[in-house]
Amino acid sequence: MQETKHIGTAAKKSRIRLRYQGIDPDLLEVIPAKPTEDIYDDHIHRRVAVYVRVSTDDPSQTSSYELQKNYYEDYVSRCPNWELTRIYADEGLSGTSLRHRDAFNQMINDCEAGRIDLIITKSVSRFSRNILDCIGTVNKLKQQTPPVGVLFENEHIFTLNQKSEVNLSFISAMAQEESHIKSSSMNLSYEMRFSHGIFLTPPLLGYDQDEEGNLIMNEEEAKTVRLIYFMYLYGYSTQQIAGQLTKLERPTKKGNLKWSSSSVLGVLQNERHCGEVLAHKTFTPNYLDHKARKNRGDRNQYRQANHHEAIITPEDFVAVQRKLSNAKYGGNGIPQLQVIPDGALKGFVIINPRWASFTVEDYRTASEETESRLEEAAGEVAVNPEDGDPDLRGYEIARTEFFNSVSKIRVTISMKGIKFGMDALQKLESTPYVELLIHPCLHQLAVRPSRKEVRTSVKWASAANVKYRPKMITGAAFLPTLFELFGWNTEYRYRITGVRRRKNSETVLLFDLCETEVLIPAEKFQRFCQENHLPEREFAPVTLTGYRGKVVAYPMPWAHSFGSEFYEHTRASLSSGIDHKDLWNVTAPGDPYYGSEPQPRSREQIAQNLKQVLQEMEKED
Repeated sequence: MQETKHIGTAAKKSRIRLRYQGIDPDLLEVIPAKPTEDIYDDHIHRRVAVYVRVSTDDPSQTSSYELQKNYYEDYVSRCPNWELTRIYADEGLSGTSLRHRDAFNQMINDCEAGRIDLIITKSVSRFSRNILDCIGTVNKLKQQTPPVGVLFENEHIFTLNQKSEVNLSFISAMAQEESHIKSSSMNLSYEMRFSHGIFLTPPLLGYDQDEEGNLIMNEEEAKTVRLIYFMYLYGYSTQQIAGQLTKLERPTKKGNLKWSSSSVLGVLQNERHCGEVLAHKTFTPNYLDHKARKNRGDRNQYRQANHHEAIITPEDFVAVQRKLSNAKYGGNGIPQLQVIPDGALKGFVIINPRWASFTVEDYRTASEETESRLEEAAGEVAVNPEDGDPDLRGYEIARTEFFNSVSKIRVTISMKGIKFGMDALQKLESTPYVELLIHPCLHQLAVRPSRKEVRTSVKWASAANVKYRPKMITGAAFLPTLFELFGWNTEYRYRITGVRRRKNSETVLLFDLCETEVLIPAEKFQRFCQENHLPEREFAPVTLTGYRGKVVAYPMPWAHSFGSEFYEHTRASLSSGIDHKDLWNVTAPGDPYYGSEPQPRSREQIAQNLKQVLQEMEKED
C-alpha cells in the first residue's frame, strides 16, 4: 500500500514538470500592453487643475499666492496639449485636515464629475499633511474612469506611475510628522510663555493694546461692557441685550453695529473684563483635526489676578457666571447656596436640581463652616435600660428594607432624576412642593414641605384626578454633583428607605444615604462582579415589582446583622439632634453662603449702576 502511494505521487510531480516546460514560442501570440502614458505627451489633451495652499491668511501670504498663480499659469501654457481649467486655492488653512478646505474639496468634486484629468501641486505637504487623507484621496482619484493623476512637482511624483506609491507614502508620512513636530513645539512655546506669566492678548472689547500687547482700558468701549453686564444682572436676556445694543448703535470690537446673542455671551464669559487672565481654557488634543476641547484639568492652567485694569468687579463677574450656569438648565436669577444655621437641620444645605454652579467642595465647605449639630450635643449620649424596663441589650432594630411591605417611605435616585414613593408623599400630606436638603458630612437627605413661591422649592407631585401622584424631579444640573458627593456609580439606581419625624405641626422626612439598595441592570452586573471580585453565579435578577430586570445589592455590613443594636440605634437617633427637644425648628430658613467668593451686589445697586451707564451714553448723543 505504501509503495503504491509513492508511485502515484511521483507521477503527479512528473506531469507538473512537463506542463511548466512551456510550448513552442512560434505558437504563442503576444499582444503588447499600452505604453505608460507620458503626462507631457503632445498627442493627448489634458484638462489641468492647479492646487495651491498657504497656511495663514496674513496679508504677507498674498504675494506667495500670486507668485504661485503666475508660475503655474506659465507652467501649463508651455505644454500645448494642456488646458488650464482652474487654480484652486485655500488660504489660512492647515493641511492636516480636509475640514473647511473648501477649494480642495471642490476640486475633488470636479474630478469626480469628469471635469479634470490632471492635478498639479507644488509638493506633497501642500496637498495634504495627513497621510490617510493624502493616500486615500490619491487612490480615489486613480480608481475613477478615466483615472485622474496628481503631479507633485518638487518630489517628481506622478501618481498614475506604478512606482510612485512607495515614495508617496514615505514622503506623506514625513509631511505629517513635520506637522506633529511643529504642533508640539507650538504647544511647548505656549506652556513656557504661560508659566512665566506671558499671556496672549487678542483684541478685546473695552481695551486697546500698547506696543507690548498690554491691555489699556478704552473708556468708550468699557461703557458698552458695563451696560452688557448690568443689563444681564438686572434680568435681561442675551437676545434682549443684543437688540438694545444694536438700537443704540454701540459698535463691537470689529466695528459692527449689529449684535447677536452669541456676541453678548462672549463678552459675559470673558474673565479679562474683571482684570483677570486665565490661560489654557481650551486645548487641541489632536493636531490632525484641530478640534478644540474645553480644558477640564487635562492640561495646566495659569491664572493671574489684577493683570490689568478691570472694567467689571469680581463680584459682578462671579454673579454673571452663576446666572449663566443656572440659565443652561432653565433656572432664573443667580443661584445661591443656603445653609440651615440652627435647629434640628443645622448644617443641612438646601439644594436645587436646576443649579449646576456649585461643586462638591462648595457643599462640603458650606456645611462644615456651620456649627455641626453633632458637636452641640455635649459628649456622647448614654442610653441604658431604666429600672424596671426590659434589658434589650443584644437585640437589634430590624431594617425595614428586609420586610416586603408596600408602605415604605422611599426615594429612588438615578441620573434620570429623583422620585419619591407614594407613601413619602402621603406622610407630608400630599403637598405638591418641597425643599430638598443634604448634609454632606452625615450623608443624609431631608425633605420638608414648601410653597411654590419659594425659590428653592421643587415640585415632587402632580395632580391626577384631584389626587396627587409622585412626580420625577429631573436634575441634569445637580445630579452629577450629588453622585460625586456620595461616591455613587452613575450607571446604577439607588433606593433609600427613610423615616418621618414630626413635632407639633412640623414634619420632615429623613433618608440615610449611607444605607442604600443599589439596583444594578442585569446586563451590567457581570462587570459589577468583576470589579468587586464577586461570584456572578450566586446572584440572580429579582422579579418583584419595581425591581424587574435588576440585581439588588446591599451594603456589606447588612450581611452580618438584621439591623442596628437597640441602644446604639436609640443613641444615634438622639445624638443626631432631630429628636432632641431643644433642636427642632425644621422650618428654619437657610442663610446665604458665599464662601471665599465676593458677595454679589443687591438688585437696587445693579439698577442704579445700569441707570448711570445709560445716562452717560445719552449725554454723548
